[in-house]
Amino acid sequence: MKVGGIDSSAIDAMVAQLRAAAARSQPSVNPLGGMAQPEKTATRADFSQALKASLDNVASAQSTANQMGEKFSMGDDTVNLSDVMVSMQKASISFQATVQVRNKLVSAYQEMMNMQV
Repeated sequence: MKVGGIDSSAIDAMVAQLRAAAARSQPSVNPLGGMAQPEKTATRADFSQALKASLDNVASAQSTANQMGEKFSMGDDTVNLSDVMVSMQKASISFQATVQVRNKLVSAYQEMMNMQV
């Protein structure tokens, strides 16, 4: 049955999926032993490792772009100008994104330091 142009069976299916996801996220309770131990499926994310990996990716992109630019300027036929320009743009965008993230982190740090306790 369609309600306002939307199939109600699709809505029911979506609601069932949401309920199943909510049930999975709630820890199960054992009436005799208290709360059951949740399964450890996800590993703990370490901020410093994620930051280092991101910076390494940016450095790698810049290095690749520089190497391709040097090969092209030396006359290497295996490197196209379009490939060089695309790799340089990727490196530039990733660097600009990193700078923006750094600016947000510095701004958040300054805001936290200005908070009164």
